[in-house]
Amino acid sequence: MSASDIKALRERTGAGILDCKKALAESDGTIEGAIDWLRTKGIAKAAKKAGRVATEGVCESYIHAGGRIGVLVEVNCETDFVAKTDQFQALVKDIAMHIAAAAPEFVSVEDVAPEARAHEKAVQIARVMEEGKPANIAEKIVEGRISKWYEDVCLLEQKFVKDDSKTIKEVIDGAVATMGENIKVRRFARFVLGEGLEKKQDNLAEEVAKMASGQA
Repeated sequence: MSASDIKALRERTGAGILDCKKALAESDGTIEGAIDWLRTKGIAKAAKKAGRVATEGVCESYIHAGGRIGVLVEVNCETDFVAKTDQFQALVKDIAMHIAAAAPEFVSVEDVAPEARAHEKAVQIARVMEEGKPANIAEKIVEGRISKWYEDVCLLEQKFVKDDSKTIKEVIDGAVATMGENIKVRRFARFVLGEGLEKKQDNLAEEVAKMASGQA
């Protein structure tokens, strides 16, 4: 796929860069096929609503058993009516629980701090050099690993802890398609008891993930 194809697809659908790349990859690089793929995922429809103002919504908290881990997240929608629906409330609760389990650092790829990306790129460049990869493919390898890093640290790119066949963005896009309003995660904060202090740390993220999937 080319940069021009990605740009063209973004202009026609309003979808994000990573979604466009994935759509083109799943459609043998064809624009029309990629548009159909985005539509079947509900992404194109959601992208058209993405520019609409979303100033209503809720701030939701999630406290893990025993009060050892807590999350506060703000999720916005367009109207107070939708904000009060059971479907929207359930979506926000799921997002809060996911944040507790998956420990994202940023909401989206666009929110990644430039210095954080630069640091990760430097680490991956050093890694590629250490592995002795050919120079002609080194850049693609680094960019591929950075994309994988985004999937680890960006909330919207993470696999949903209750259904790992979907990303959080796909979960939200599905909600946008059914509720008919723009929905955005604006910000979140995650607190872990004793974080940064020198003491034995339990794997709280793993514990919450098991709880979310019904294993606990």
